[in-house]
Amino acid sequence: LAFISMIMEMVDKQCQFILATHSPIIMAIPGASLLSFDSNPPQKCEFDELSHVKMFRAFLSDPGRFIRHL
Repeated sequence: LAFISMIMEMVDKQCQFILATHSPIIMAIPGASLLSFDSNPPQKCEFDELSHVKMFRAFLSDPGRFIRHL
């Protein structure tokens, strides 16, 4: 969260960032333009449409469902 806070402070100062991440937490930064590289060319997408976000939510709603397969 400290990293997100730093980015948000810098954005307020008109800085721009290009970040490559699998972290739904970082993807949730307000005002972020998100691109999915699941296809060629990359496509703009909404936060809720990203597979990483869907999987993260599914895991958090029922971790046992995932862990029992390990």
